[in-house]
Amino acid sequence: MPKRCALLLLLCITLPALATPPRTFSEAKKVAWRLYAHQSIEFYCGCRYNGNRVDLKSCGYLPRKNPQRAARIEWEHLVPAWVIGHQRRCWQQGGRKNCARNDETFRRAEADLFNLVPAIGEINGDRSNYSFAWLPQQPQQYGACPMVVNFKARKAMPRTRVRGMIARTYFYMSQRYGLRLSRQERKLYEAWNHAYPVQNWERRRNQRIACVMGWGNSFVGKIDLKACR
Repeated sequence: MPKRCALLLLLCITLPALATPPRTFSEAKKVAWRLYAHQSIEFYCGCRYNGNRVDLKSCGYLPRKNPQRAARIEWEHLVPAWVIGHQRRCWQQGGRKNCARNDETFRRAEADLFNLVPAIGEINGDRSNYSFAWLPQQPQQYGACPMVVNFKARKAMPRTRVRGMIARTYFYMSQRYGLRLSRQERKLYEAWNHAYPVQNWERRRNQRIACVMGWGNSFVGKIDLKACR
């Protein structure tokens, strides 16, 4: 089979049919499991995983404190739900549960697949709602995993491979849901966007998610909705 035909066949197999966006975070997680089934590579450390179980040895990960949580995949919001909610009145009147029940914009943002990635559970918990930053520390908390969490400063530094994608996700979420970025955040993400250009895996992810959401992240590039059918 010619190389080009083989590539088109692969796209037809891996791309989901055009669907409707998930309405809740619970729905989004179910869709995400199917969306990432072909990939099975964890976001922050690059570990392989099967189902919800992480192969920690595949990326040299050493649990910092919680081996049980480190062994499972969880769905991480790059822009934390806490950050999304704290810019909306609903959070002041009952926190995340109230926002999920009564604020349509929050529900859509919380369930946005562009903002979700598979992450080692321990890192998902450690990162919490901390903002991303460049940190001077060398990675050492999680063995060979190049992720740093500064609990005192409430900051996290991801590996270089995903920094550009994180920046473009923040720009997308800010534009689509009216989220405010501080001057410091915007400066950092502009630097990361420039230093770490869009990669092929990011374009493929953008296309796959667009087939579910009905639109793409324009900061990543153009998508083809016709390829979804």
